[in-house]
Amino acid sequence: MFQDITLHDLFKRQKAEPITLIDVRSPQEFAEFAIPGSINIPVFDNKERAEVGTLYKQVGPEAAKEKGLALFSAKLPDFIASFQSIESEKVVYCWRGGMRSKTAATVLDLMGKQVLRLDGGIRSYRRWVMHTLEAQNFSPKMYVLNGYTGSGKTILLNRLKEQGYPVLDLEGLANHRGSVFGQIGLQPHNQKTFESLLVEEIVRYDKTPYILLEGESKRIGKASLPAFLYEGKEAGMQIFIHLPLEQRIENILSDYNPDTHRKQVSEAFQRIQKHIHTPIGKQISDDLEQGNFPSAIALLLEYYYDPRYEHAIKHYPNDSQIHIHADNLDEAFEAVVSFIKQEEKNKYITL
Repeated sequence: MFQDITLHDLFKRQKAEPITLIDVRSPQEFAEFAIPGSINIPVFDNKERAEVGTLYKQVGPEAAKEKGLALFSAKLPDFIASFQSIESEKVVYCWRGGMRSKTAATVLDLMGKQVLRLDGGIRSYRRWVMHTLEAQNFSPKMYVLNGYTGSGKTILLNRLKEQGYPVLDLEGLANHRGSVFGQIGLQPHNQKTFESLLVEEIVRYDKTPYILLEGESKRIGKASLPAFLYEGKEAGMQIFIHLPLEQRIENILSDYNPDTHRKQVSEAFQRIQKHIHTPIGKQISDDLEQGNFPSAIALLLEYYYDPRYEHAIKHYPNDSQIHIHADNLDEAFEAVVSFIKQEEKNKYITL
C-alpha cells in the first residue's frame, strides 16, 4: 500500500536524496501552476477533466467517479509506462491530495512501483508559499544594480552568480525583462509560479549576509514583488552602472533580437508611442518597420527610457548611491566585484 508524505517530510527527503515530483493533474492545470521541478503525467487530459467535472456538478460524485475510472482504465498501459524511466523515489500529487493522486498511487502500487503521495496536494504547497512570504523577515543586506536601459544589469548579475556571489534574479523568476518590451521572446510567469520560484530563493539566501539583485519596479510583467522585498530593495545600497550609449544599444540588440520578433516589438511600441513627441514617435515607428533597429533604440532611449529613469532615481538619498562608469561590461563587472570586496574588507558585510 502506498504511503502519504507531508510537505515538511518531503522537504527533508529532498535534502538527502533525489526525488521526482509527479503532477497528475491535467496539462492545463500544470501549465498554470506547479511545484517547481515537477513533471506532468496526467490522469486526465484537459478535455477528460472537463467532462468528469461537468458530470460531478450536473449528476453527482458517483457518476463522475465511474466516468473517471472508465477514462483512466483505457490509458493505464501508457500511464504506467510513463513511470518506467524514473529511477529516483517518486512522489505524486494532484490539487488537494484527492482522487486523482490516490488512484494513480494505488494503481502504481499494485503494479509493483513504489510511490508516495503528497498529503494535501499542491494546495498544501501553495499554503506554505503564502505563509513563508507573509511571515518573511528577509535579513541580507541588499546591493541593487541600477542603470539606464541597456546597461547589462542582468548580464552582470548572471556573471556574478556564476562566480559564486549570492544573486536574486527577479527578472529570471518572472521570466520577463521588466519593461513594455520585456516579454518579447518569453512566456512570462504568473504570480503563483513567480512566488513559488521566489520563495525557494528566499529560503536559500535567508542566512546570507548580503544579496545582489536588480533595481525593479514593484511589478515585473505578470508578477508583483512582495512588500518586504520591494521595501528592502528600495532601502538597499544602489549601484548605478553607466555605459556608453553604443554599448547599451549593442546589449539591447543582443538581448531582444528584434529582427526575429518584429511583430512583438511593433505591438509593444504601439503601447507607449502616445507618450513620445509625435515626430520622434513617427521616426521610431518607421525605423522599426524598416528594420533600422539601432536608430529606433537610440531614439527610444533618448526620448522615453532615459528621462523616465532619471526621474525614478531622484528619490534615492546620496549616501545610498554608488556610481560605476565603465566602457564595457567587463570593466563594469570588475568594478562591481571590487566594490563588494571592499565592502567585505571594511566589515560592512561579512561572508
